[in-house]
Amino acid sequence: MRWKRILALAATAAAGATLAAAQSPFYLKSGDRVVFYGDSITEQRLYTNDIEDFVLTRLPHLQVTFTNSGVGGDKVSGGWAGPIDTRLPRDVYPYHPSVVTIMLGMNDGHYRPMTAEIDRTYTSGYRHILDELKQHDPDARITLIEPSPFDDITRTPQFAGGYNHSMVQFSNFVKELGEQNHLTVTDFNTPMDAMLRQAEDRDPVLAQRIIPDRIHPGPAGHWVMAEALLKTWGATPLVSAVALDAAQGRVTSQKNATVNGIEKAADGLHWTEQEQALPLPLKLQDPLMQLVMNSSDLVQALDQETLQVTGLAEGNYRLSIDGKEAGSFTASTLASGINLAVLPTPMLDQALEVDRLTHAHNELRYASWRSIDIPLAKDDLSGKAAADHALAALEQQVLTERQQMAQPKPHQFQLVRE
Repeated sequence: MRWKRILALAATAAAGATLAAAQSPFYLKSGDRVVFYGDSITEQRLYTNDIEDFVLTRLPHLQVTFTNSGVGGDKVSGGWAGPIDTRLPRDVYPYHPSVVTIMLGMNDGHYRPMTAEIDRTYTSGYRHILDELKQHDPDARITLIEPSPFDDITRTPQFAGGYNHSMVQFSNFVKELGEQNHLTVTDFNTPMDAMLRQAEDRDPVLAQRIIPDRIHPGPAGHWVMAEALLKTWGATPLVSAVALDAAQGRVTSQKNATVNGIEKAADGLHWTEQEQALPLPLKLQDPLMQLVMNSSDLVQALDQETLQVTGLAEGNYRLSIDGKEAGSFTASTLASGINLAVLPTPMLDQALEVDRLTHAHNELRYASWRSIDIPLAKDDLSGKAAADHALAALEQQVLTERQQMAQPKPHQFQLVRE
């Protein structure tokens, strides 16, 4: 099977990875194998890609594998790709997950008002999934995800109370089930609801595009869901934090970064800085991304790459990194501190390249799983194994390139008075 080839092709953990994981309070650790299980919202490969990107860019020495096993239309009973008792043995167990996330519910409410039968089917089916997972992999760490919302905020509900009321009822059950079984639980519904409300206040027309079909969030909205899961897993906002005294030409503090070669100049300050992480790969030019950033705490909670420079003469200063202009700031603004994570920097460019490769590896896995493994499962075709192996080998090359791309690099900083 393909999973054996992928495991055989997996890269050896980098030196020091175990120590880095031991020192980190983050939920994931080196050697973890994460499987995301769910319906089409998981199948979109967006919040799951965001989580991969965070791990790669924020903890570049952590060795974790990720598998997306979301299938559109799935319910707690399964769907077109097979019933749950087919889905789990084929799409989860073979990857020997140490971590499993489950998000189901959007299809289970049948897009109509809640009934006792709908509620009973969902709760019993969800318990069956959990029982099966615990029996097969008793050591796996399971995170239950309360269903993401149906958008009854930026558009009028289709019936009294709205369909998201059903998602909230499902969420309450998932939370209780997690508490009863001492499991990690993440709420996707509440933060998405809050973000949509703020976005509608800012721009009611653009806000409707965050979840364009009311079910499937676009890339910007998925970042809010990824944030919720990452915070549950202990993620922190720190990318790096550097403070410099320009008058004395010295470092006053540095966290998760190393500054060298500070040079005072008549027109400003020059230095070399190597950060130990990268900012989130956010597409800052996207109006929807800007709306979501302004309507949530995403940047405050997960993306702080701060630079503070005191002791500058009054005036405006242009910041360039590796010759690329990042922005222009007053001396007082720099003394208060700026967040490089929301500026066009080489570090952001590097993070976006990591994101590109994350999408590539997941598309390769998806092509093999959905075009070969599922539809041709019953066909005795000699080419299946060769095709699977070729795609798995190419995926591993992408993963190796991505790991290299995520490694920190030194950058040349220049502050020049305008």
